[in-house]
Order: sequence, then structure tokens, then C-alpha cells
Amino acid sequence: MSPAEPGDAVGQVLAALTARAPTLGSGRLLCVDGPAGSGKTTLAAAVAGATPGATVVHLDDLLEGWDGLARVADHLETLLRPMAGGGPGRHRRWDWHADRWAETVEVPPSPLLVVEGVGSGTPRCADLVTLLVWVGAPYDLRLRRGLERDGDAFAPHWERWARQEAALFARDRTRERADLRVDGRDGRVPADSLGWPDG
Repeated sequence: MSPAEPGDAVGQVLAALTARAPTLGSGRLLCVDGPAGSGKTTLAAAVAGATPGATVVHLDDLLEGWDGLARVADHLETLLRPMAGGGPGRHRRWDWHADRWAETVEVPPSPLLVVEGVGSGTPRCADLVTLLVWVGAPYDLRLRRGLERDGDAFAPHWERWARQEAALFARDRTRERADLRVDGRDGRVPADSLGWPDG
């Protein structure tokens, strides 16, 4: 792997992961957290795409609807603890269209498991996390991205969701605990925290 360029989020994430020992059985666990629309999915896909054998889990699949954040740590722990012992993990998939739980998904052990989504940085699983990354972006940009991605399905729920995720982040101190912070506007790691884009 070539050295990461200053500010390059994907390169810095990969370098940090490589420098750390496995924490999830024989594999590594990257958690990409931050508010809705900040760019978590994009970063997670880029890191996984640069890592042969990587697996990505989207926490949207583990959320029990629009009010599911309160229980996301339970579902994440149920997935991850068996993987820490070297076995596969399992989770139920939430069907957002049918508004109910659907099939059980098995997640096999892999060299790198990337879990992306609001709540992935829960302290309940901190002992299993190799690297916790926070992705932030200004409120207006996040709102526009969310509506472009999910359209009318998201619009009525945005404010309620924003309040829930803000409460979760304050309680868990996710941003403060992160190993790296990424600017979701351009996918770079800021040199300092001045002008940090969360809003």
C-alpha cells in the first residue's frame, strides 16, 4: 500500500487500519459514524473497495424503522460478538417498504468488516473496533443529500431523525471518541478542527 497523502481520508483510514492489530477475531472492524447525509456510505464503499475481501454492513438494515436508533446498539452487538469469536455474525434485515423485519442475513468473517451508519460507534462495542471514523458535513448539505437519496420517504422524518441522532451522539460522545474525523464535503481529513463542518 502506498503512503497516504496528507488530508486523503481513504488513504489515512487504510493506513491507520493496517497499523493496528485485528480486533474482531482475526479481522479488523472499521466503524464509520456521523449524521445522516454526511458521506458515510461513500467513504465506507471506497475503503472496502480498496481492501480485498472486505465486507460492508449498512446500519440502515439493522434499524427498526425511524425510531430504531434507541435499539441499534443491541442489534449491532448481536451481530459483532459472535464474529469476535471467529464465527459468522447474523442480523435481521429491516424492510423499510414493508415496515417490518425481513430475512436473517449471515455475515461471514472477513479481513475487514466495515460497519457504516448512525450509531455504529456505540461504546457498547468499543472493545471490538479497530478504527472509529466520524464523517461530518454542514446541515444544509446533509439535508439536500438525504432528500436527493431518499426523496419523499425521508422528508417527513428528517427533523425527528435529526433530534434522535443528535441525542445519541451527545450521549455516546461519538465525535470526541473518533480516531479520525473526515470532512464530508470533500472527503478529506482536516488538518485541524477549525471551521469543522458539522451543523
